[in-house]
Amino acid sequence: MDQILIIDDDQEFADLLSEYLLGHGFKCLAASDGLIGLKRALEEPWDLILLDLMLPGKNGLELLRELRAKGLRTPVIMLTAKGEVADKIVGLEIGADDYLAKPFEPRELLARTRSVLRRARDFKAVALNEPPRDNLENRGQVEAKEGFRLDRLALKAHYGDRDLDLTPVEFKILSLLVDNLGTVIPRERLFLEGLGRGSSPFDRSLDIHLSRVRKKIWPNGQGVGVLKSVRGEGYILTPTRSE
Repeated sequence: MDQILIIDDDQEFADLLSEYLLGHGFKCLAASDGLIGLKRALEEPWDLILLDLMLPGKNGLELLRELRAKGLRTPVIMLTAKGEVADKIVGLEIGADDYLAKPFEPRELLARTRSVLRRARDFKAVALNEPPRDNLENRGQVEAKEGFRLDRLALKAHYGDRDLDLTPVEFKILSLLVDNLGTVIPRERLFLEGLGRGSSPFDRSLDIHLSRVRKKIWPNGQGVGVLKSVRGEGYILTPTRSE
């Protein structure tokens, strides 16, 4: 049974979420402020964290930033108010996996939860069962192309001699781009295959994930014209070789 930590100061709302998710096979525990939530997130194993942004003690963005700084890779879905567009963007930039704006349909939360957990399980499965490097090379599971090196079993990517330290979502997005070098990939395909869900008109989560990928590949900003958006169509990767 997957374990979910709900960090939200609205006790009634947290109880309703817990009851709903319990009915679909999840075990939940709630924390009512940021300090308690941070402590529990760090001290106990969780499969997923549902994190409200407006919290007493320590707000959700501060909490998320501290979790990622300490190396905790537990998937996080942010729960935001409808008007908090800037906070959604910052949250995705510092390591949230997805977000939902309140109020939301419980069925959408369930779908997002299952999608994020599925990606996390896939990542753990390949990481824990990674064959020796030589076997990967011989079986063609490690692909080198235009400066990129993609280990599709371990979901690891390198550019030149650097480990890019990508999340599972970022790895899937980069793999799509590398597999289709020089070709525009439609936004909807990147949403479906990278984020595991369809797009909506004002959803910028894909753009944020792509921005993070670009910064990890080219930390000095030289990749702006290499990995770029094509207005009204999608994204294209036309890399130059790394030094």
